[in-house]
Amino acid sequence: MTSEIRQALETIHPISDVEWAIIGPLFHRKEYKTNDHLLRVGETERFLYFIGKGVVRSYIERNESEVTIEFSFEKTIFCSYASFVTQAPSRINTQALTDVAIWRITFDDLQKVYSTTSIGNLIGRIASEILYVEKSNRELALLSMSAEERYLNLFSEQPELIRNIPLKYIASYIGITPQALSRIRRRTN
Repeated sequence: MTSEIRQALETIHPISDVEWAIIGPLFHRKEYKTNDHLLRVGETERFLYFIGKGVVRSYIERNESEVTIEFSFEKTIFCSYASFVTQAPSRINTQALTDVAIWRITFDDLQKVYSTTSIGNLIGRIASEILYVEKSNRELALLSMSAEERYLNLFSEQPELIRNIPLKYIASYIGITPQALSRIRRRTN
């Protein structure tokens, strides 16, 4: 499985065998069951995760409801990034939507990667830039697209949502009620 992590990182930049010998052993496998929380509000994010199998969502609680702010899928890296970088308590929850098998690296071990490999800082910078662009695109979509456009866009980019994610989470992710999502689905299907 660590070869999958290496392949994912190498989509950013090639990693030498010498550097991988340092980085690879720092990732440790962990499994979560459906609905398990990886992190709750108030806890500090100590890990950067690579999802080998499953789907995770990040959400906040607002007015006695949950608002999904992100979905993370197989073969992707994720965490509560603001908490991870600052090592301050998280303002979001992360939860397994399916059974999840992940590989994770601690904050301290990632700092070692940054300080002991030439590739660590480059991959970290590029990964941060990718995360920033994704967040910016999400914000722009919420501000400039209709709910129907956001729904259609989401499914054109992430068709796996249909199979793995309850509709109430999809509705909250695109910023509408489940009832409004049902109406959009009737119109577009």
